[in-house]
Amino acid sequence: MDKTVQVRQRGTLTLPADLRDKYGIRTGDTFRLVDLDGIFVLTPMVPMVPELAREIEQMRLEAGLSTQELITSLREQREIYHTEKQNTESNEP
Repeated sequence: MDKTVQVRQRGTLTLPADLRDKYGIRTGDTFRLVDLDGIFVLTPMVPMVPELAREIEQMRLEAGLSTQELITSLREQREIYHTEKQNTESNEP
């Protein structure tokens, strides 16, 4: 796809509406600009928390766990991790 954009006052670029619609780009979205020796690449800065939350919820549903069961299991796993870590550290010279 080949599009032309113009640098306007204060360095503002306007992305064509069809590209904004195609990629779901909204006002306020943040991008990282990567300069590859004169070739500019815009990469969206996507917040990870909502995506991770969706993935965790999907896994919880697939496992057939209630939210409380998931929290209880996470606490148990955290305790096992800390106990194993403490045992490893105490055995180091």
